[in-house]
Amino acid sequence: MNATSFWHQCILVNAAMADAAQLKADALMEQMKLHLASDAGKELTKKIGLVYQLNVAPKKLGFNEKIYVVDLKKGEVKEGKYEDGKPDATFSFTDDDFLKIAMGKMNPQIAFMRGAIRIKGSISAAQKFTPDIFPKPSKM
Repeated sequence: MNATSFWHQCILVNAAMADAAQLKADALMEQMKLHLASDAGKELTKKIGLVYQLNVAPKKLGFNEKIYVVDLKKGEVKEGKYEDGKPDATFSFTDDDFLKIAMGKMNPQIAFMRGAIRIKGSISAAQKFTPDIFPKPSKM
């Protein structure tokens, strides 16, 4: 590899990392942290009691994903992989599709059938992943 192609590769990697750092999901996850600290969020934690890992890609599934954990056992949202065993369900989707699902503009089951979401883990846990777990748009 010559110096020119090396620097070209570095620029591409930096651009990809910048894309991953600028997700719309970041703002929603910050709102989710506040939501889980509220009374409604505490009720949600008692009701659901599951852990979801969300792999959110800027444009294409599986590429430059940013990972979040929505822990509805502890009432926490964190960036990075789940480290306390396995999450109950793991979802992979694009940033735009994630927002559509969270805002209730896309049905998660239909999105799965169309290939817009990949799911690993418990199907029953995945079925409880609905827009109801996210803060309402008026609070965002």
